[in-house]
Amino acid sequence: MKSSVPSASGTFQPLRHRSGTMRDRLHGYTKRTLGAGGSINEAVALPSGESCAGWVAVHAIDFYNDVSTLWAVMATDPYLNSFGPGEGFPSGVEYRWSEGTGRNATTVSVSAPVYIEKVLHWIADQINDETKFPDDDDEAEALRVFQTPQFAALCGQIFRRLFRVYGIIYSSFFGTLEALGMAPHLNTCFKHFMFFCTEFGLLPEREVEPLEVLVKPIRKQYYNAKQGSTK
Repeated sequence: MKSSVPSASGTFQPLRHRSGTMRDRLHGYTKRTLGAGGSINEAVALPSGESCAGWVAVHAIDFYNDVSTLWAVMATDPYLNSFGPGEGFPSGVEYRWSEGTGRNATTVSVSAPVYIEKVLHWIADQINDETKFPDDDDEAEALRVFQTPQFAALCGQIFRRLFRVYGIIYSSFFGTLEALGMAPHLNTCFKHFMFFCTEFGLLPEREVEPLEVLVKPIRKQYYNAKQGSTK
């Protein structure tokens, strides 16, 4: 499965799930649940008989698609060029970009729009690397990789970075998306993302703290719905 990196116009192309694959099956479950009027709690819950690791893998791709689609609306806005290094992040934080590994790793200060572009490039590269996100023509082999500690760590990093992108969008670009009529879509995507992360414990509290004002009411909705479903 290949995802396009940004085109000359700066937009990202979403990943597609090939028909008949495990990814397509799991993606279809979520789509059918929400399309049939099911709750987000029902949509994020692990389907009976399915692998938790595979479920998380598919959602890493789907949430990447959500964020890249939202960012595509902003990507060519000249306003993005007005941000300097360290600017455009949620209040009190600066997300720096790390490149390289081990002794060759470097951390650089970039603007929020540049950070988002780097995150989306990086996630696409991970998903397009079949040693990390194997194609599931061989479902057993794909699940073997998905169930490794290395894959769990990679997915954790993907979800943390996607959360940071949402934080930047809400902090610096919500007004623009609202003016374009995109705010309801943004809110729905973020709620779905947070319900899933809460269901599977994917975000450390230190990541959540800068956006607590946004996250707290969504988590409250999640737990209230969860309690209601068990009565």
